[in-house]
Amino acid sequence: MNARCWYIADPMCSWCWGFSPVIEAIRHEYGDRLKIGLIVGGLRPGTTEPIALEKRAEILHHWHNVQRMTGQPFKFSGALPQGFIYDTEPACRAIVSASLIDSAHTFSLLAAIQHAFYVEQANVTQPDVLTQLVAELGMPAAQFSQVFASDAAKRHTQDHFHQAIRWGVRGFPAILAQDAPVPQFLSKGYCTLEVLRQRIDAWLNAGISHS
Repeated sequence: MNARCWYIADPMCSWCWGFSPVIEAIRHEYGDRLKIGLIVGGLRPGTTEPIALEKRAEILHHWHNVQRMTGQPFKFSGALPQGFIYDTEPACRAIVSASLIDSAHTFSLLAAIQHAFYVEQANVTQPDVLTQLVAELGMPAAQFSQVFASDAAKRHTQDHFHQAIRWGVRGFPAILAQDAPVPQFLSKGYCTLEVLRQRIDAWLNAGISHS
């Protein structure tokens, strides 16, 4: 299996939450022909100021659009409470940390963080919340906490952010096909499962015909 795709996402990006059923279907359907890796893109890494009322309204408007288009569940009442700091670095670092321990949990933790944030209104910027989600997936919580706090995990997370920038990713979600030094985009932003299937099939078929 030589074909490889990269999924660039942020666990606190609403369109990535909307895209979750699509990427899971692709992983299931193409798992024997295509290796899919995850790069966390960093939607709002390092944010330190509480979310402003105008920004909150703007974000919730996006969330409603995502729900209308994708059908993904959201809990809107009480979302993004006063004082909430929308820093996506900890959630991204949690996924990187989990992948350093056992890459088999990478996508399952992404989904768990997304559901916790958008449906359960958990504050996934907090290490204790992230550690609890990890434990619920059966991963060793103490080991995760140690890795999460390490300089190595912080450095790897920044490497993910920088890789996304180098590839020219300007928004999430994005899918890149890597069969050359410079990957090609299969999707910039949200697209349906049917559209993504067509693009992947065309790419894979082109690769077969050229081999």
